[in-house]
Amino acid sequence: MTVKADYARNFVWAGELTSSELERAAAGIVERNYAKGSYICHRDDKFDYWTGVVSGLIKLSTIGLTGKATTYAGVGRGGWFGEGSVLKGEARKYDIVALRDTRLAMMNRATFVWLHENSIGFNHYLLRQLNERLGQFIAMVEHDRILDAKARVARNLSWLFNPVLYPGTAQTIEITQDELALLAGVSRAVTNRSLQELQAEGLIVVEQGAVSVRDIATLTRYGD
Repeated sequence: MTVKADYARNFVWAGELTSSELERAAAGIVERNYAKGSYICHRDDKFDYWTGVVSGLIKLSTIGLTGKATTYAGVGRGGWFGEGSVLKGEARKYDIVALRDTRLAMMNRATFVWLHENSIGFNHYLLRQLNERLGQFIAMVEHDRILDAKARVARNLSWLFNPVLYPGTAQTIEITQDELALLAGVSRAVTNRSLQELQAEGLIVVEQGAVSVRDIATLTRYGD
């Protein structure tokens, strides 16, 4: 096995592939670094890479004509995103922004399409990924319409612990209140107050630049 293939074995989808498929996948991956606050891709740009977060944190978001910002998802270490756009070969419908210094693994479209057309294991992984992503987006529409600010903070935090989408997240996630506020679409002051209340309820422990979760099940349903 090549050095690149051995490196790629650490990715969440690698366990679904045969040795030869993994070699092919690894050959189509490059890594790039992005500084905090930089745009990885702008809305309506073509970005022909299926992308994984090796380290750091990014958000997928848009800004409407009225100036209102909408965040679709935050992706932390171990998460992969963009499979829909790569499958369809279309421009991105959202901005991709690095919320902190971030290192990405980027699989080119030709490699991704080859795996999609030839690897049963890879397609099994994609099906689980897309199904989980759909559930998250449905929940996002719901919480944006009916949940208060604290429940939105709780739900957005819980999504970062989704074991299918973000397998690199352990019990404690490194995230600042500013970063969580951007993901939840609320102010930093509201985020701070919400986190303190959630901590008082015994659901989380707020640390310097991090949050430890004590009851992920309740956070996931918070506000119901």
